[in-house]
Amino acid sequence: MDAYADDVELVTHGERLGLFGGPVTGKEAVGEWFGDWFRQFERDYRFDIEEAREIGGRVLLVASHHGHGRDSGVPVGERWAYVYTVRDGLITHLEIWSEPDARAAALKTLGRLERDL
Repeated sequence: MDAYADDVELVTHGERLGLFGGPVTGKEAVGEWFGDWFRQFERDYRFDIEEAREIGGRVLLVASHHGHGRDSGVPVGERWAYVYTVRDGLITHLEIWSEPDARAAALKTLGRLERDL
């Protein structure tokens, strides 16, 4: 959480992520959001980064998530896309997509953000 600004904002897209509410504002609240998410899974939960690049002053990250549900033991696998805004070396805004084509949704938003600059 050291990489996050005190007033960071987290916005989530997609039905699964929507279960955890949003948007979330503030470093402590964002940390709790991630904690709530990770507590659902066994210790084997991990993500593999497939793509990371800068686009229009923001960072796009695409990752596959893998693991098992803590209570059910059911295997979990999803592909998410993240868009980070970094200012003065700290993350000030983060959006996460869990939709079927998360990467395309993130790229669409990045294009819209570039036009707004």
